[in-house]
Amino acid sequence: MGKLSFIVSLVDRNNDYQRAQAAAAEDAARRCGVEIQILFAAGDAVEQSQQLSAVIQSKTKKISGIVLHPVGTGMQQLANAATAVGIGWVVMHKSVDYIADLRRTSKAPVFVLSTDHVEEGRIQGKQIVALLPDGGAVLGILGPATDSIAEQRMNGLKSAIPHNTKLLSIRGKWTEQSGYEAAAAWLRLSTSKQEPIALVLSQNDLMALGARKAFTEIATGDTKERLTKAPFIGCDGLPDSGQLWVKQGSLTATVLLPALAGTAIEMLTSTIRNNAQPKELTIIDALSYPQIDRLVPLGTRFAPR
Repeated sequence: MGKLSFIVSLVDRNNDYQRAQAAAAEDAARRCGVEIQILFAAGDAVEQSQQLSAVIQSKTKKISGIVLHPVGTGMQQLANAATAVGIGWVVMHKSVDYIADLRRTSKAPVFVLSTDHVEEGRIQGKQIVALLPDGGAVLGILGPATDSIAEQRMNGLKSAIPHNTKLLSIRGKWTEQSGYEAAAAWLRLSTSKQEPIALVLSQNDLMALGARKAFTEIATGDTKERLTKAPFIGCDGLPDSGQLWVKQGSLTATVLLPALAGTAIEMLTSTIRNNAQPKELTIIDALSYPQIDRLVPLGTRFAPR
């Protein structure tokens, strides 16, 4: 068997979690002695599909496997095309309904690796309860409506917050700039001055940071005073961004998510070398940062040890 070569297809270079995925994949590739190529789709499902189609159809380089964080759909047709020519197929962070059928016919490894997105939303709900025990209005900055991760995190959130919490929502695209733009658009609404927002929730850390920047630069008067002093909570919790921002006070809490691409490369390498299929779905746990019982009500900042 020659040296294995993998493609890692990620969503957007402007997202810190996606960059962490790339770094984790590169580290795993060095440890495993395999080659990888990182592709970013600029948040465009069509671009991602075209990139992968070119890889699968290439006659010049043999690819052993593709690790994919889908922008939009699970790309079943591409999965069929890849496995038909012996390319392994790993989907990260997305539930797809074709994996079981594909595994029955594919000799190449096919599996899903994810964190529990419903539980991530549930953790954020528990953080809200800890920070706002008496309830209040929460502004939620959600991912795109077409993204199943945003939907699942919202389902988990709704299951965990009590009836005394009012949730208002706006949409971003997982980047800091999109969080800024979503918050700026919301500030232009007359209702933004009427709602006594007690906490700002974001489905990832970057959008939270963008929203905070917008509130600082654009909001005025009592609205600015209220929003900039409100607790902000996010998700992803990378050491050099989300965790750091909690320590610095820009965020009050976040949810720790491991960068799965490194684990995906390790699993894919092992299964190909051992000629075995891993289990169909592997779930990696997410954790609150700080722990829920260390959060102090009313937005008091806490610097974890």
